[in-house]
Amino acid sequence: MPTPLTHTELSALIKGKAGIFIDPQDLERPEITFEEFGVDSLGLLGVVGELENRHGVQIVDGAEMAKTPSEFLTAVNTSFSKVGS
Repeated sequence: MPTPLTHTELSALIKGKAGIFIDPQDLERPEITFEEFGVDSLGLLGVVGELENRHGVQIVDGAEMAKTPSEFLTAVNTSFSKVGS
């Protein structure tokens, strides 16, 4: 099973796939949305694709439509937790 995705890893993936730097601490704020950072569903789709390729895991449909980092991390980590179960 892949290790859970962290805010730090998510920040690096967004930088690499969407070209937008976000401080990992900002991603921890529960009220913050991806829209406030300028990250859209295409940027998140790139992150989802990278995670699926890297870990060989199918990420739950709709993860790229998450409105907040918290929603996205929950979707990804739920997908990770189902591996091997």
